[in-house]
Amino acid sequence: MFKSLVSRVFAVSFFVLGCNTALAQDKADYAYLGLEPEIVTNYISDSAQKLGYVRVSVELMINDVNQLEIAEHHMPLLRSTAIEIFGQQPAEKVKSLTGREDIRRAILKAFQEHMKQETGGEVIKNVIFTKYLYQGT
Repeated sequence: MFKSLVSRVFAVSFFVLGCNTALAQDKADYAYLGLEPEIVTNYISDSAQKLGYVRVSVELMINDVNQLEIAEHHMPLLRSTAIEIFGQQPAEKVKSLTGREDIRRAILKAFQEHMKQETGGEVIKNVIFTKYLYQGT
């Protein structure tokens, strides 16, 4: 009797977990797109005599695979926006982990706003930095 009850509970939980996984897979149809080539740009350095620069690989998480072509079409606008945002950052922000996250969020917000203006929808779900190197004083 106990074994029968345990096997029923196991079967029901397996079914419920399986259904949740299937639903999650149906909903998430994300695509990823890299900003190529890497972004290499200067940022505001502490010293006027030396320039600081940052080199970042950026990946975009696209809401839907069907929107991939739309994002590719607007790639020059997105690259320009990312370069502009990095160029406005002070050295402390570029060099710190919390600053890096602030920059990532600022880029994501700007990308989403641009895509909403250009396409009427939020095409970009997230921005991911896969490489992040900086040099400066």
